[in-house]
Amino acid sequence: MSRWSLVYLDYDPAEEGHREALCAVGNGYFVTRGAGAECKANDVHYPGTYVAGLYDRLRTDMAGREVENEDLVNIPNWLPLTFRVDDGPWFHIDTVTVLDYRVELDMRRGVLNRRVRFEDGDGRISQVGEQRFVHMRYRHVAALETTIRAVNWAGRLTVRSALDGTVVNDGVARYRDLAQRHLVPRRTTTPAPETMALEVETAESEIRIAVAARTTVMRDGAPMTATRDSHADEGYISQDVRLDLGEGEAVSVEKIVSVFTSRDNAIADPHLEAVMRTRRCGDFATLLAPHVLEWDHLWRRFGVHLGDGEEVNAALSLHVFHLLQTVSPNSMDIDAGVPARGWHGEAYRGHIFWDELFIFPFINTRLPEITRSLLRYRFRRLSEAAWAAQACGYEGAMFPWQSASNGREETQTLHLNPKSGRWLPDASHLQRHINLAIAHNIWQYDEVTRDADFLAAMGAEMYLGICRFWASIAELDRVRGRYVIRGVMGPDEYHERYPGAETPGIDNNAYTNILTAWILAKGLTVLDHVPGHRRDEIVETLGLRREELELWEDMSRRMFVPFHDGGIISQFEGYENLKEFDWPGYAERYGDISRLDRILEAEHDTPNDYKVSKQADVLMLFYLFSQKELTEIWHRLGYEFDDDLVRRNVEYYLARTCHGSTLSSIVHSWILARMDRRRSWAFFRQALESDIRDTQGGTTKEGIHLGAMAGTVDLVQRGYTGMEMRGDTLYFDPALPEELKSLRFHMQYRRQCIDVEVEDATLRLAARSGAGDPIDVVVRVDGADRSFLLRPGESHEVVVRAAP
Repeated sequence: MSRWSLVYLDYDPAEEGHREALCAVGNGYFVTRGAGAECKANDVHYPGTYVAGLYDRLRTDMAGREVENEDLVNIPNWLPLTFRVDDGPWFHIDTVTVLDYRVELDMRRGVLNRRVRFEDGDGRISQVGEQRFVHMRYRHVAALETTIRAVNWAGRLTVRSALDGTVVNDGVARYRDLAQRHLVPRRTTTPAPETMALEVETAESEIRIAVAARTTVMRDGAPMTATRDSHADEGYISQDVRLDLGEGEAVSVEKIVSVFTSRDNAIADPHLEAVMRTRRCGDFATLLAPHVLEWDHLWRRFGVHLGDGEEVNAALSLHVFHLLQTVSPNSMDIDAGVPARGWHGEAYRGHIFWDELFIFPFINTRLPEITRSLLRYRFRRLSEAAWAAQACGYEGAMFPWQSASNGREETQTLHLNPKSGRWLPDASHLQRHINLAIAHNIWQYDEVTRDADFLAAMGAEMYLGICRFWASIAELDRVRGRYVIRGVMGPDEYHERYPGAETPGIDNNAYTNILTAWILAKGLTVLDHVPGHRRDEIVETLGLRREELELWEDMSRRMFVPFHDGGIISQFEGYENLKEFDWPGYAERYGDISRLDRILEAEHDTPNDYKVSKQADVLMLFYLFSQKELTEIWHRLGYEFDDDLVRRNVEYYLARTCHGSTLSSIVHSWILARMDRRRSWAFFRQALESDIRDTQGGTTKEGIHLGAMAGTVDLVQRGYTGMEMRGDTLYFDPALPEELKSLRFHMQYRRQCIDVEVEDATLRLAARSGAGDPIDVVVRVDGADRSFLLRPGESHEVVVRAAP
């Protein structure tokens, strides 16, 4: 890897699925995996394409039990393009002798390049060069240019370009026993000699999807005349283009594609729009220029630059690249959330979880309009969340752990353990803390932007609905004189129930209880940020009573937090009674024990019985809140916060965590950044490499881990600079790891654009000229706070630590 390129110099079928995910190209509207254009889905290749927010439901009979799943749909494959010489076999990389191979993902330009030099069974040597992109400015458009050179032969060349609507959802092996055919063919057309179009419809959601392609053969930069034949079957259409090619000669085949669906705005008919857009598009070079310019604009806004360490710079660039392919300016008027695995594959069925908690902080300070649009995804499903709460006997809004098309709970009732081959009950819908994440995201967006219009239109109503939910699920324990929350699951995910219990759920998860107290305390402040007339309307619409707000105030001060062993925050009530785990024994027996849940279940055991964690749970508190904020929360709750509490709990839970999630490295790197920089850097490197090296047991091929990718960049941006937004003040407390000599990036805060640079022990802030208001800035300098106003056009330089 280099700063802007991910390069592979060998063809390795065993790694192809992994590389296809990492080499995907997209624009926030749709993403296409990096499979070769000649490849169909099999055990090696998976050329999937996915449109943001496009789902469909199917039902499967599993041993007499109907299982329903809603999936992100693998839409028709627009890539297919191959060729043959005379009457020989069609080119496929797996049936030839590869002489030279290079794949380069050009992240700076958003282009995937591929070069293959090969020898076929008749001794003919050919070279194929390929460029492709999904257009970052024209969101419905993609382009593929394939150059074919006859190295040592001459003959009749036949190029086949196709659109394939017969594809299914087959990208995750453990889902293959479930129904997977989402596309129903509608029609194929050939509206012009060089153009073909295909239309399908999803099986249940009845979303029409149209793809049109224009295939042009070029020689020396000019279109050339060739013989063409079209062939159509149900759900499939192709064109064969024939021409003569002399030894040493080359031709380029351009395939310009448009994708539309019936969900799109401002269209009459997706089929007609796809054909029209394809006809109006220029050639490959004409389309490439504005695409590259748009990426240049994005990199200026989203780039993070480290003073040294090309490998780290490259990994961060890759992470930002895939984040922007999932959510971008093209996402801003799409009804879609942020999927945990990007729009890059079918893992988790493309569902929306809590990963936005790790993703939004970075976007908030770069292009907060994207965050606003993604929060709108939640708001559109507020009525479903209200219904879900009511159906469970609660008030307010209860958002689901897994969300997709309409906001209902999509968490499966059964899940497969691939290690044992058994289908098991799944109680993860009890992770009600997703609602805390949504509320926290609303609060953080408001802290960065003070977007009163957002709060007035939707943010406050969502936030207060979530407050009302938690106030209804909590109950007063009169013996303790504190409020308790029973029957939930925490972020750890390994503890669904108490040992031997038939009913799932645990009581008083510390993370859940403390976050509940925090959001209830902020509820009145959220209302204060709404303009007066609209505030009155929201209070009337929701029927908020003074008694209710007083209850929230009381709960925010008297929520129960369990402790054990002299100041250890218990992950949940009764945690101290669980058995200690044999970490050395299992590490010796299995090596990789990151998925202890699967290992133990295969042994007919369960992590419910042990003090083991998949990922941070209690320690999430130290990720979300600074020590100053935690001290305030503790004192508000009437608990003592001593100076050693953070260190004590970090050491305790680190020793009991197996890091079975990519998010785990992010959290632990963050909380160790000021306690143990060496270990923090080690966790940071693990997070950087999790997808690049596919450290999660071969799962990257099913989709990238977007939360971890965004989390690494946010760790550099906020974690290492100590940047916080609290009240109306921007705080900095830089502490770079020894491995980083300098860091610079651009950010946006309260309508001001600021260039931030940390080098050695110096912080530099430069506000660009503009109309923003002055910003209150506080920088931690040798243990004391230094305050100043940062006005548009001004810059400040602060030495944060004296030279040793």
